Amino acid sequence: MSDGKRTNLIDRTISRRQFLKYSVYSAAGVYVGVNGLAWAQGASGGEIVWMGHQEVAGLGPNDIGADVHAAVIFNVLNPLVHVNHVTETEMVLAREVEVAADGLTYTFHLHQDVRFHDGSEFTADDVKYTYEFYAQPGNTVASRFIGMREVEVVDRYTARVHMDSVNAAFLRVAGEVPIVPAAYHASVGDDGFRTAPIGTGAFTVASWRPAESTVLAAFPGHFRGAPLVDTLRLDVVPEPSVRTIALLTGDADGTVWPLSTEDNIDFMDDPDFRVVATNWNSPRHIPLNTRLPQLSDKRVRQAMMFALDRQRIVDDLESGFGTVATSHLAPHNPFYNPNVPLYPYDPERAKSLLDEAGWTVGSDGIRVKDGMRLSFTCTTISGDQTRRPMAELAQIFLREVGVEMQLAEAPVASILEGLRQGTLEASLFNWTMGSTTDPSPTSTLLSNGGDNFTGFANEEMDRLIQEGLNVVDPAARMPIYARTQELFAEEVPALLLHFNQGVLVFSNRMKGLPEVITSSTPLFYRGNEYSKG
Repeated sequence: MSDGKRTNLIDRTISRRQFLKYSVYSAAGVYVGVNGLAWAQGASGGEIVWMGHQEVAGLGPNDIGADVHAAVIFNVLNPLVHVNHVTETEMVLAREVEVAADGLTYTFHLHQDVRFHDGSEFTADDVKYTYEFYAQPGNTVASRFIGMREVEVVDRYTARVHMDSVNAAFLRVAGEVPIVPAAYHASVGDDGFRTAPIGTGAFTVASWRPAESTVLAAFPGHFRGAPLVDTLRLDVVPEPSVRTIALLTGDADGTVWPLSTEDNIDFMDDPDFRVVATNWNSPRHIPLNTRLPQLSDKRVRQAMMFALDRQRIVDDLESGFGTVATSHLAPHNPFYNPNVPLYPYDPERAKSLLDEAGWTVGSDGIRVKDGMRLSFTCTTISGDQTRRPMAELAQIFLREVGVEMQLAEAPVASILEGLRQGTLEASLFNWTMGSTTDPSPTSTLLSNGGDNFTGFANEEMDRLIQEGLNVVDPAARMPIYARTQELFAEEVPALLLHFNQGVLVFSNRMKGLPEVITSSTPLFYRGNEYSKG
């Protein structure tokens, strides 16, 4: 494929080629209905079906990190603001936000007469409860609230956040944490809430089978108006080939996660489909458990970077659609620093670094040190036909320099839990470590970040992250994040592979997609705006 076609894909938005009834019941791992609400009807009827590549492990604010989870959760629970499909800050439950000149107070003026699914009214008390609960250590989203002291209830429809320190990312990061009803959440606890959520969203949870499907029913009392369809369903379909077939047969209307590159290209020529291509902020990468003795020496991690022919991974497995990652920030990010330590494919340099670190080649070709083999296990997502081959190719490259990377598979919920708890050794997936929303890698690279999958603990990185949040002026923030990228490249807590173009396919049966799209994931937060034609 020519470089010209690769370049043009990102600029093209081109087209290609039954209402289900569910019993109302609750059982282990299955949640159906909200407080006995009757099955609702949308304004125009029908059902929209999306497909995700991984299970929906939970439905609460702590679960919003993964795209597939977010596609469901934000249709059930609303935040105060969203960063939308053109990366603008869009008001949701807040109708207006006032930010003090010193950056130490945020005053949220809320929409009035907004109802939760149980009929109770949304007020400033719910904002106070939500923010102060989820800011507590131990919550995955806690790092979004860095610098927050307390939330003041000014009146029933006004909440004011008081900060101990400036957090330049607060509005667009903390503001996206969805609001929970204080009384209900307090009664069931967070574990209970994430399996039986009540929100202000346009849909209620009709059924939830984490590894199979989640069905959402229209909530006619939604404050922005009843959704246009009766139901919104997300099916869990790990295999991209099966997702492709479902689109072609009309069994699905869109995919939350990309198909194979070859299928994406085929869909571009079919007038029955629309292909949306955007540059992603999340690199494909291998997070490494840096607490393990065999992975704790940065020279070992640097050696593995030199051992990987990452351009070949892009060319052979992505058909050239991708850019080798040199930073945890994407090349299109305004804060991207091109002047960081680079890791061209150089197996001899990799071997030299491993020799320097004291790892010698054993009889089976795998290096050893003090009786320990240089071996670890990379666990990929079950059924992931796109990224599993990348792990297999990386396995070959690493073995050539004496590093054994064994492969395993597990559901994504198990992977995320294992990485966060430090019980898993490595994985391979996409995750954002700073975006165009905000460049700070707070949740991923801060020592106590909720998504610090590598266990990376570095005093300089912690200081830089805090310093970057305390500065509002973009020009003044630039050198701070230039250094975070240099430090990441020097320390290599994760093996960066590449930034791919996110290509999503939608059937033209699903009406209402925006014309201009620069960020694709927020498209799935707007289920109330789509109809079925």
